[in-house]
Amino acid sequence: MTAARDPTGAAGGRANLSDWLAVLAGTLGALMATLDVSIVNSALPVVQGEIGANGTEGTWIATAYLVAEIIIIPLSAWLTRLLGLRTLLLTVTFLFTVFSIVCGISTSLPMMIIGRLGQGMTGGALIPTAMTIIATRLPPAQQAIGNACFGATALVGPVVGPLLGGWLTEAISWHYIFFVNLPLSFVLIVLLLTTMAHERHRLDLITQADWLGIAGLAFGLGGLTVVLEEGERERWFESSMIQQLALMSLIGFVLLFLGQIYAAKPVIRLRLLLQRQFSSVIIMSMVVSMVSYGTAYAIPQFLAGVANYNALQSGIIVMLSGVPILLMMPITPLMIRALDIRLAVGIGMLLLAGSAFLETDLSPLSAGGAFGLSQVLRGIGTTFTGLFLNQAAIRSVTREHAADAAGVYNAARNVGGSLALAAIAILQDRREWLHSRRIEETLNANSPLVQSWLDAQNGNLNGPSPALSMLENIIHIQALTMTYADLFWLLAITIIIVTPLVVILRPLQTVNATVKE
Repeated sequence: MTAARDPTGAAGGRANLSDWLAVLAGTLGALMATLDVSIVNSALPVVQGEIGANGTEGTWIATAYLVAEIIIIPLSAWLTRLLGLRTLLLTVTFLFTVFSIVCGISTSLPMMIIGRLGQGMTGGALIPTAMTIIATRLPPAQQAIGNACFGATALVGPVVGPLLGGWLTEAISWHYIFFVNLPLSFVLIVLLLTTMAHERHRLDLITQADWLGIAGLAFGLGGLTVVLEEGERERWFESSMIQQLALMSLIGFVLLFLGQIYAAKPVIRLRLLLQRQFSSVIIMSMVVSMVSYGTAYAIPQFLAGVANYNALQSGIIVMLSGVPILLMMPITPLMIRALDIRLAVGIGMLLLAGSAFLETDLSPLSAGGAFGLSQVLRGIGTTFTGLFLNQAAIRSVTREHAADAAGVYNAARNVGGSLALAAIAILQDRREWLHSRRIEETLNANSPLVQSWLDAQNGNLNGPSPALSMLENIIHIQALTMTYADLFWLLAITIIIVTPLVVILRPLQTVNATVKE
């Protein structure tokens, strides 16, 4: 599969204006898709209140998008071969707009979930196809620029989302966190119509399709994502729903591997993971994604629960990590050419570990300022790791397999995000309970210090009940703070563990030479 293009582009020479506008279209589509992953995070309490959902039900507003997106991303390569790149992109962009309107006008939780499922199913296809456009429309000498643009949007989207969502919610209405996609979709459709030629569809691929693999992806990744997202709330395997979803996921992965063995053309080439370079990139990208998604979710939750920040204030703090990404974007092509990938990714991983370590000393008095330096370091580290790993993922394979590599790479990033959210849910539930009990054990009811404090508060609050409630709230805040410190310890240790994989990476120039051969 190759995109229709001017013969002076990817095959050699330099890309023309049409090629660059096509890359812009792909980048814009990826930005919309990544933005909508996190744009609801800071506005979630307001949204779920408006549509009559409780806290547990409201999490499905975020989960539904991830479940659908993680299924469609690996299927994008096959859908591109089936429909042609332009037809696929026009179709999913139009449907993404429709489902965004459904979300924006939702008055109930089922209506919102349908809209978010549709957004994820269509928006997910916009991410790997952006990488495919870069690989097929730009010559190798200019792909660094294209990948830098794509990488920047993929990195900025998750951190800009909470800020944009918080601002729109506070300044206008939560409905506009979905309506903001309408003008972006219009621009994207115009770019697609003017820069990409129509390709003949290949409906014969339907009969030749790896249906075992397609079913396996849907059941395996879809089931796994829901299990990770909802497992802790449902008490894991104490829940019949989790048991059934885990079984469905297991059956799905068995079907997926059977497709790898028996299908003439598997829907996704998992054999790419047998390449040491590519598999190392996948593991490290999953960890980087855990940091990006995990902190974009955890920091607003901490600031709301401990520092009483509103959606906009929390979004501003999360956005701090996006500032270095935007500032470094103009020089990233030069960095890719000048820096050894092992050095760049190693520096990035250590910066990410350092940023997480700085947040392990949180206290109940911590506010947004406590995250300033760590967020800046996180932005620099994410730029180094994300951009270079993105380059390595595509250059580790031949152009023929670029779409498959993009699907695996982006699916791995989403799985990393789901793992991060699952870890946060587990830590919040279990570590907060543990820390609360440990604090309570130090507070003997007969202790003179405790009694004197209660007596003082009784006088101030007109009775023992408010004083006890105040003490309970203090314990809760202390335990919650310690829980978030545990989370950042976990992130720092995980990054350190996978950092040695950088020695497996080959310089990008060597990768290019190997691919050409």
